Amino acid sequence: MTQIRGFVPPTRQVDALGVHSLDHFCLSVPDLEEARRFFTAFGLDVRARANALDLHTEGHPHRWATLREGAGREGALQYLSFGAFADDLGRFAARLDALGVERITPPAGTSGDGLWFRDCDGTAIEIRVAPKSSPNQKAGTETGSVPAGLRGATPRELAPRVRPRRMSHVLVFARDLRRSIGFYQEMLGLRLSDEVGGLAAFLHGVHGSDHHLLAFAAADAPGYHHSAWDVDSVNAIGLGAMHMAGSGWHVGWGLGRHVPGSNYFHYVRDPWGSWVEYSTDIDYIPVGQDWQPQSHGVENALCLWGPEPPADFLANPTRRRNDGPA
Repeated sequence: MTQIRGFVPPTRQVDALGVHSLDHFCLSVPDLEEARRFFTAFGLDVRARANALDLHTEGHPHRWATLREGAGREGALQYLSFGAFADDLGRFAARLDALGVERITPPAGTSGDGLWFRDCDGTAIEIRVAPKSSPNQKAGTETGSVPAGLRGATPRELAPRVRPRRMSHVLVFARDLRRSIGFYQEMLGLRLSDEVGGLAAFLHGVHGSDHHLLAFAAADAPGYHHSAWDVDSVNAIGLGAMHMAGSGWHVGWGLGRHVPGSNYFHYVRDPWGSWVEYSTDIDYIPVGQDWQPQSHGVENALCLWGPEPPADFLANPTRRRNDGPA
């Protein structure tokens, strides 16, 4: 449930300064038509706009991502945009000024209404006034169980298309996990949920959010690894994986369950070598809860259970591509 659907009032911790949502992200991709085919098959509402594509979920007004066609590194992260409450924007500006954070010119094609700066790895960051798009309560998950005397599964030809409900989180590569954690805590007010010793870290929003709206994986260079999209059941994850494989996007990893966040997952490799994730039943951290982060061993970095991931799953994929549909 998100504020922009209007079902639940936005949750807020009034005594804490922090962004409330990862509003959207922007990638540079080599071929917008290829991107349109991929994300449409994934189940998103892909809308064309002035040399770009915007990713929506079906029936949802919110723009979760923008894809722009550009030369250079394929699937390169252009920026991350975070949402804040209107009366907090001035407080964020004062914080950035007090800490000596240099402002940057907004990227081409953006409104320029927010606060623009760079993170500790050089990625462009925006804090903007926006409706709260992170959940205000834990989303429901269907079990798929039916009473005795009824069939629980539909024939394949009648199986519905999977339509994600919202974006859950983004994972990016970071040169120095401790430095990145500290930066996003200090500048944006995010809080650490869990970490996996030297390999990964997971951050949530103080105003109520999923276990993580942003995550980091250690690497020798910054970059984009995946975006995760919430669906309503484990069955939907399986249906989505089957549809993507049947559409030619057959390289993936799942079904499995993570330890940090506890969500069930299946990943599909996108046309430029990074990943998109079907996800359900992720842990939720309510507003006001003093969540105690855990430090997990490396054996918990990827999953509680599931198949072995592809050997290059955690490789920084800035120049790798997979074969798409013929």
